[in-house]
Amino acid sequence: GGGGGNLGGVTHLPYEGSLGDVNTLELIDAMLSNPSSGIDAPAAFIFEPVQGEGGLNAASKEWIEGIAKLAKEHGAMIIVDDIQAGIGRTGTYFSIEEMDIEPDMITQAKSLSGFGLPFAALLIKEEHDVWKPAEHNGTFRGNTHAFVTGRVALEKFWANDDFQTEIAEKSKVLNAGLRQVADLVGGAHLKGRGFMQGVDVGSGDLASDICARAFEKGLIIETSGANDEVVKVLAALTIPTDVLERGLEIVLEATRDALADTQTIAAE
Repeated sequence: GGGGGNLGGVTHLPYEGSLGDVNTLELIDAMLSNPSSGIDAPAAFIFEPVQGEGGLNAASKEWIEGIAKLAKEHGAMIIVDDIQAGIGRTGTYFSIEEMDIEPDMITQAKSLSGFGLPFAALLIKEEHDVWKPAEHNGTFRGNTHAFVTGRVALEKFWANDDFQTEIAEKSKVLNAGLRQVADLVGGAHLKGRGFMQGVDVGSGDLASDICARAFEKGLIIETSGANDEVVKVLAALTIPTDVLERGLEIVLEATRDALADTQTIAAE
């Protein structure tokens, strides 16, 4: 890796809900506590509070706090990956503000520039910051334009609670619109949190068909999940409510069209 770390020294552990009814916290604890499990003591835990590409799986407050407790017990750091879920996407600036945890590091990017420009940052507890001035440098670092727009975005949108309140209202609109979509598809259910939500329609083929039909109607939307089974909405936080509502109408129309064609083919 660029920082000198071994990128192969990673053990993937099950996320909350990934194994059905299995309590993954207890499973992880057992694997780390048993010297015969084959898993080494971790240097850090890194996780997304809401899995962006993994299917909008939103970890509960209890699970996240449980992971933090395990990290403390095993002398490991906590690294929160807030690149996609942070900066207001789940409703608050950091996606873990309602959780009783104290991360050692938080990654940020995507919305950070406030203008769609390449920009990322790693927030580090002061006691972990071992970089000397200008030591962490490189050809593609220090996007001056993004530093300017990022600062303006922070000052404009996060100086008070107004923007957070606005996101909360839009999240309600998003939730209501996606519920209409879920009601059309047997077994479908909503996933995600805040302004980061989607519908698990149970099939990657159906989700892809819905997104393709939405594109034909003028809306760009993507799928998410291990099998691309989630129709994922990740609209701009600043989107006007009427535009958001029109976009959700397109998703609903695309879903109806996709289901109608599926039923026609099945009948034939």
